[in-house]
Amino acid sequence: MRKLLVITLIIAYVYTLTCDIFMSNIFRLPAPVILGAPLLCFFYMPGQRFLYGKELLVLIATIALYYIVGQGDVKGFVLCSVTALICGLYFTFFVGTNQLRFAVSVIVFAIVLLLSMLLLLADHYFQGTADAWRSILLDDVVKQSPSGLALTQFTFGYQLAAFTTLVAAFAITYRVNILYKLLIIAGCLVCIYFGMNRSALLSFSIAIGAFLLVFYKYKAIPVILIIVVGGFLFYNYALIPNSSIDDKNNILAKNQAKEANDFNRLDLSAENLAIYTDYPLGLVFYGKRWEDVTYRNPVFPDGLSSHNAYLMFLTCLGPVLGFGLLGFIYARPAKIAIDLVSNIHTKRAVVLAPLIFALFAVSFNALSHNAWLLSGNGPTLFLYFAVLQGARIYI
Repeated sequence: MRKLLVITLIIAYVYTLTCDIFMSNIFRLPAPVILGAPLLCFFYMPGQRFLYGKELLVLIATIALYYIVGQGDVKGFVLCSVTALICGLYFTFFVGTNQLRFAVSVIVFAIVLLLSMLLLLADHYFQGTADAWRSILLDDVVKQSPSGLALTQFTFGYQLAAFTTLVAAFAITYRVNILYKLLIIAGCLVCIYFGMNRSALLSFSIAIGAFLLVFYKYKAIPVILIIVVGGFLFYNYALIPNSSIDDKNNILAKNQAKEANDFNRLDLSAENLAIYTDYPLGLVFYGKRWEDVTYRNPVFPDGLSSHNAYLMFLTCLGPVLGFGLLGFIYARPAKIAIDLVSNIHTKRAVVLAPLIFALFAVSFNALSHNAWLLSGNGPTLFLYFAVLQGARIYI
């Protein structure tokens, strides 16, 4: 009964974290607290010391500067800081140095993402049923479809980037037949094709391309060519001729649609850069908030969103404070990644490399969206602390 309870709580906590469920009709109090507290209080690893005091202190201080000072958003600060704090405590005191608990947490994370991908695929054939299930599983009203276990396609993009990169990198590092590797990568591309998220495709391509170059070095060039040619052939001779496949809700159709060019991300970023040039030291040093300097229109009733999390962050806090805080927050993951690159063919790389490159993918995805580590984005937070804790276990 004890093991069953622990597994149930792990599944529930990782599920709500991954799907960005904070408060809902079911969870009247913050879900991370309700589900994380029992694990931390009754099933913690004895003898563990708090490992991420500096990281969490800087993380929460940065969230406070960004949300309270920069945007006047107290609720956003509470949501993001509580989510980050519980996640850090979960990996420190519950997972600790226990390889089994770490493995179970990562596997549950991958399964939740897989369920999200399956719901996405079902959405293309049974939209009404899929939307009903999504509303039940997320305990909220569906805002955009098709998507997986997310209310919008934008937030689903982070799940998509995390899952495809994690699975593809694991398939490459794990010693299986090359045919299985290619089939797994093809499955990831199918999810991206139907996921209708161009930034996720770009993030996946860059992350896996970099991983292949690190893993195979110069031998990666023919592998990349095989994947590109295989994807081209699969699209032309499998997807297009199949009339049963949804020809409207896919990434190519979305890219060709007129509305794809409306409010182009480059235009939004250019507008953000114009604001930055007016306040080069950062809005907080001029006593300004985000809403004070952005225009209002029907599409963005709460002010302009540049759809670039880092650019918005630097606009709020300025280059010195912004880059300094980001450098501190990402310093350890970067150090772990550099160390692993030189040991990419060791056993520890089988576990850590997919997590690191998945973190890289979701972090890159934030260049086109607002959600990221400091907004309490579930997949990003999980991967961030999983990389830090995994390094303590396997290195």
